[in-house]
Amino acid sequence: MAVQSFEQLEVWQKAHALAIEVYKQSQKLPEEEEFGLILQMRQAAMRVPAYIANGFKRRQMKSKLRMYNKAQASLEELRYYFLLCRDLKFEVNFEELAYQGDQAARMVNGLVRSIAIRQRD
Repeated sequence: MAVQSFEQLEVWQKAHALAIEVYKQSQKLPEEEEFGLILQMRQAAMRVPAYIANGFKRRQMKSKLRMYNKAQASLEELRYYFLLCRDLKFEVNFEELAYQGDQAARMVNGLVRSIAIRQRD
């Protein structure tokens, strides 16, 4: 059965779960980070599933690939924020965030590879 909605994509589901986890974990950050690290982490986290959703509806493979590449970039940005939280010894669950981020990144990378292969054919 063909996928009818971005919500049915496992990669989007992983990215959405990561965004929810980032929101939960970022509540543990110091209050003075509200307009700094918290805001940046949340924005990067919500961009990932948003770019996947956006790419899902694109019909041109080049355009679709561009959105998925943006999701990859947002995941890398998020990975840096996780490392920063860890190194600043903030009370977030670095291992869980890093694991979920890595899982989402692998899936988005697979999606990008599949689009790139289709583009070559």
